Amino acid sequence: MAAQSTNHILLIEPAEFFSNLETIDTNHFQKINQEEEKDKIFRKALDEFRTFEQTLRDNHIHVTTLKGQTGCPDNIFPNWAVTFENKTMHLFSMMAENRRLEKLEDHIDFLNRVYQTTTDLTEFEKQGIFLEGTSSMVLDRVNKVAYMGLSPRSNKKIACRWAEENDYEIIIFETQGHIGKPIYHTDVLMFIGTDVAVISTNTIKKEYQSTVKNKLSQMHSIIEITRAQILNFCGNCMEVKGDNNELNLVMSTRAYNSYSGTQKQLLLEHYDKIIHSNITTIENYGGGSARCMMMELF
Repeated sequence: MAAQSTNHILLIEPAEFFSNLETIDTNHFQKINQEEEKDKIFRKALDEFRTFEQTLRDNHIHVTTLKGQTGCPDNIFPNWAVTFENKTMHLFSMMAENRRLEKLEDHIDFLNRVYQTTTDLTEFEKQGIFLEGTSSMVLDRVNKVAYMGLSPRSNKKIACRWAEENDYEIIIFETQGHIGKPIYHTDVLMFIGTDVAVISTNTIKKEYQSTVKNKLSQMHSIIEITRAQILNFCGNCMEVKGDNNELNLVMSTRAYNSYSGTQKQLLLEHYDKIIHSNITTIENYGGGSARCMMMELF
């Protein structure tokens, strides 16, 4: 049986970091920075990144870190590729032009030492349609179901093609975020673990809610989170294994502090521990959180 999670994580240490103006129109979780703030923001983000990296290592999670490049302010979020247990890798179509540069040849060559690239959706960038990996599609790897909220970065045509080619059932729905527009990435509003799924159903349009919940509940216990918790990245978490195959849940400290005591107790019925780290600067100016920073290496 396929595993939902892995004990090996890829991180990209940023060479620069600031609010990406090429993504801010669709990512309504980003704050705009002033030009003179960029160096200060980068130093804080780099400190947060290195603390996050060390926190994973301290909790016996295998981490491989590659160096990012200038010209890629979102390099810290490696959601342009996905790996699988059969040692294959898929490359995805990214909306922002400076995010397409993140698919650095050196990084792909490094991953290709272990993983064979069998799918490359980069061609769709020229057509102006996009599918941004496991940020666009939240995967139930065990049961081969993909969940996707439609957005300018998550295109139905490509997602259906990907699902058909990989024998996945795909559940597609529409969302409405805090400013009334679609939530840019599905992994902001939900995550799936081995036995539990966390989701903000009330960010999904009503006509889709029962379909999504019914499918999820067939294989998972469901914990609901609120719209306010979405703004604190409670949906942007990931199950990660430790050395002894214990199940951990990784999130930001901001997300951890936003979960209620009751919700944490429910999560700890499924996880040996909750691991969290302060990445507030990264969250504020990147508009993404802990899950966005981690590429799973199966």
